[in-house]
Amino acid sequence: MTSEIKAIVFDFGGVLIGWDPRNLYSRFFPGRPQAMEDFLKEIKFMEWNAQQDKGRPFAEAVAAHSRQFPHHAHLINAYHENWKESLTGTIDGTVELLRALKKKGYPLYGLSNWSAETFPIVRDEYEFINLLDDIVISGEVKLIKPEPEIFELCLQKIGKPASQCLLIDDSEANINAAQKIGFDTVHFESPEQLKRELQIRQIL
Repeated sequence: MTSEIKAIVFDFGGVLIGWDPRNLYSRFFPGRPQAMEDFLKEIKFMEWNAQQDKGRPFAEAVAAHSRQFPHHAHLINAYHENWKESLTGTIDGTVELLRALKKKGYPLYGLSNWSAETFPIVRDEYEFINLLDDIVISGEVKLIKPEPEIFELCLQKIGKPASQCLLIDDSEANINAAQKIGFDTVHFESPEQLKRELQIRQIL
């Protein structure tokens, strides 16, 4: 390894695994994509979901949001009951790069905003997660990206300074937070773009 990078950290959703609540909700809004978007906006879905990513129990979250939006209670509960339908499968090109990096001997880590309740489903579903040396899941540690504390916790697990670690994430806010701590970063757009970035750094 000629690169200064000694450990590589992967986000999950949008990088290794496709996730989109629309994949689940589209069947509740057949032929009405705008109505689905209006619903997601009205209930502030992403903000609500982030609370579960930070450790809030799903049952508590569904109950509270259903009280706030009683006319959408069945749809809010549907996400909890059918959560797996929001997964759109592996992002194969990134998984191929993960395997290539493993073969080259790089320590590999996961750092993801994910509910502690639903992550076990992901772990069982996607065998490539076993390639990772360790994982930090926001819902398990009650911290969430882009909070600096979760990056610091990840560094403790890695045992290397941020300057020797590369973070791959699809969120600009997360990238900016990691850069402030000293991580090298790739703002993920596609497997092809990631491969180029790894080659530029002489990692691949």
